Amino acid sequence: MFAGAPKPAFLNVERSVLGVPWRDRLGPEGRAVAEAMVQQFGLSDILARVLAGRGVTPETAAEFLDPTVRASMPDPATMVDMEPAVERLARAVQAGERVAIFGDYDVDGACSSALLAEFLRHCGTPYTIHIPDRIFEGYGPNPEAIARLAGEGASLLVTVDCGTASAGPFMEAARLGLDVIVLDHHQAPEELPKVTAIVNPNRLDDLSGLGHLCAAGVVFMTLVGLNRRLREQGFWTASRPAPDLLMSLDLVALATVADVVPLKGLNRAFVSKGLQVIHGRRRIGLRALFDAAGADGPPQAFSLGFMIGPRINAGGRIGDASLGARLLMIEDEAEATRIAAELDRLNKERQALEQVAVAEAEAEALAALGLEEEGAAVIVTASPSWHPGIVGLVASRLKERFGRPAFAIAMGGITGTGSGRSILGVDLGRAVRAAVDAGVLTKGGGHTMAAGVTVERATLGAFRAWLEERLGEAVTRARLDRSLIIDAAFTAGGARKEIVTEIERAGPFGAGNPEPVFALAAHRIVDAVLVGGKHIRVRAQSADNARIEAIAFRCADGPLGQALIKGRGQIMHLAGTLGIDRWGGGERVRMRLLDAAFPE
Repeated sequence: MFAGAPKPAFLNVERSVLGVPWRDRLGPEGRAVAEAMVQQFGLSDILARVLAGRGVTPETAAEFLDPTVRASMPDPATMVDMEPAVERLARAVQAGERVAIFGDYDVDGACSSALLAEFLRHCGTPYTIHIPDRIFEGYGPNPEAIARLAGEGASLLVTVDCGTASAGPFMEAARLGLDVIVLDHHQAPEELPKVTAIVNPNRLDDLSGLGHLCAAGVVFMTLVGLNRRLREQGFWTASRPAPDLLMSLDLVALATVADVVPLKGLNRAFVSKGLQVIHGRRRIGLRALFDAAGADGPPQAFSLGFMIGPRINAGGRIGDASLGARLLMIEDEAEATRIAAELDRLNKERQALEQVAVAEAEAEALAALGLEEEGAAVIVTASPSWHPGIVGLVASRLKERFGRPAFAIAMGGITGTGSGRSILGVDLGRAVRAAVDAGVLTKGGGHTMAAGVTVERATLGAFRAWLEERLGEAVTRARLDRSLIIDAAFTAGGARKEIVTEIERAGPFGAGNPEPVFALAAHRIVDAVLVGGKHIRVRAQSADNARIEAIAFRCADGPLGQALIKGRGQIMHLAGTLGIDRWGGGERVRMRLLDAAFPE
C-alpha cells in the first residue's frame, strides 16, 4: 500500500491522518504512456492510468489485459532438477508404486497436495497424503511420519511446499528405501539435501527466473512435464485420456493468492484463468466452502485471499490439518458440506483467539516502542498463552498497526515457535536464515515478506538484538520512504459500477499488482459510525450532492478511525479502493478506506 519514489503531493497531502504523504502513481512519463493507450486502444482514461501505473505499455497492453498460461509459461525443464523429478514420477506411475505426498499445513500446502494427488488418482496410481499437525509435528518432514508412510507401502516420497532444508529426515527416508522428490519454493540453503530431485526455483543454482511461484505453481509445472512424459511413453490412450490440467488452475489460483506471492507474469495468468475455472463451480469442495463463507458474486482474488484461504488455513491452525486437502479433492456433496461447515466453525474460533492475542501483543509492542511509537525497528512479542496456529496472523496485525516488521511467538515452555511478517524493502527470510546460522535461532526460514522461527526463551533477547542490528538500517530506510500511492481522483458521482467493472480488467489484484487506490477530493463526511466493534462505516457527499458509502476496517481505535469520527460534518479527502458490494442481492459501489486527510 505504502511505496514509491517521491513525487509531488497528491491533493497537496503531505501528511495524512496516518502520517504519510500521498503521491501520484504516475509522473509525466507515465501519463504520456496512459494517453498513448487511450489513443491507440480506445481505453478509458482511468483504465489507461491504472495500466500505466503497473508498468504496462502500448506494446504489452493486449497481453496484460488477457493473460494466458500458454504465453506466460516456459518449458518446465528450465527449472533445475525437473527432468529427474519427472522421470522418477513417470516411473512410479507406470509401475503403480504407492506415492506418499507430504504437504504443509497452509493453503499452499493443501492445494499442492491436492493437485498432485488428483493427477495420480487420474492415473490410477495409489497415493497417501500426510499433512503434519502444526503443534505436535511442526513444519516440514519428520522421521516419525516418514517411517509411518514407508510402513504403509510407499516407495516414493514427494514433499510439497516444504523439504528444501530437511536433510536430517531425508536420511531416514533413504535408510527406509524411499526415493525423495522435493517440490518447493522456500529460500534454500547453500547445501541441499541429497535426494532424487529438488525442484525449487529459489535454490541458488536455479536460473529459471520463476522464484515468484508458490509451491502449487511449482507442482503444476511439474505436472505439465509429467503429463508430457507420460504421453511420450504411450501411457495415455483412448480409454485413459490425459487430464485437462487447465481445470486444475482453480487450486493454483487459490494457493497463489493465499500465499501472497507476486501477481506478475505466470502467476497473474494462473490466477486470471483459475478464477474462470472457479466461476464454473466445478470443484465440489470449493463450491461448498464458497457457500459456507457466504461469498456472493463472481469469484475474485479478494474472496480467495480473505474468505476462502483463511477457512482452509483454520484447519491447519487450530484443528485437523488434513481437512483442507481432503475438501479440495472430495467427490461427495454431503461430506463436502460437512467439512466446509467445520472449517467455517474453526475460522470463527480462530478469529476469537486472534482478537485476544492481538490485543495482548499490541499492548506489549506499545510498551516497547514508547509513547512516540518510534522505538525498536522490529517488533518481537511473545506469550505462553498464544495458540501456535495464530501467531502469523498476530504478526501480520502488528506489522499493519506499527508499520515495521513484527514477530509473534507462542512460548510454550523453554522453546517457542513463532512467525514474522515484513514490510516492503526488508528481507525477513534472509535475516532469519542468518540467525539460524549464527546460532541465535534453533530453526527458521521463509520468504522475503514472511518467516517462521523456533527460539529458546533464554535467547529471545539475543534474537531481538540480532534483528535490530541486522535490519535496523533497512527498516529506517523503508519507513522513511512510506507514502500512499494514488492512481486517480474520483467524485462520489463518478464512482459508478461500470467504472469499477472496467478497472477490474487490470486485475486480478494482489501482491505485485496492487489494487488501484483512488482519492475522493473534498467530500463532506455526512456520517461516520462504529460497526462490528472495530470498523468505521462512512457516508460521504460530493459538492454536487452525490453520495458514496465507505468502510474502514479494523481502525476504530487508531488515528484513521478517530479522525473519521471527529470529521463528521467536515470536508475531508478520502483515499481507498473501489469495489462492488453485492450484499443482499443488490449491487452498489463501495469504497474501502485506507487513509484520509483534512484539506489545507
